[in-house]
Amino acid sequence: MNELAGKHCRSDVSPLSEGDAKQLLASLDDWTQGSDGKQIQREFHFKNYYQTIAFVNALAWIAHREDHHPDLGVHYNKCSVRFSTHSVGGLSENDFICAAKLDALIQN
Repeated sequence: MNELAGKHCRSDVSPLSEGDAKQLLASLDDWTQGSDGKQIQREFHFKNYYQTIAFVNALAWIAHREDHHPDLGVHYNKCSVRFSTHSVGGLSENDFICAAKLDALIQN
């Protein structure tokens, strides 16, 4: 499991440098950085709508618990997730913490 998944989001975060963001991105599964460098994104695929919604519900619980909420696109058998820290105008460690928690959720 990624060590980021064991951390919790903080309210006192700063924007990450491009190098730090790329290093954290390399520790995640299948996440990509947006072309503007201010977000990370991943598309999760499922067998059916029920599995998709079960994932979205688990994601919502994690987002609420961490107080860090992604932008979502929910479809029949997939969910696109995009994290960015709006308060810093780009990426913070919180984005990568939540992404790692979602990766761990899928692996279980």
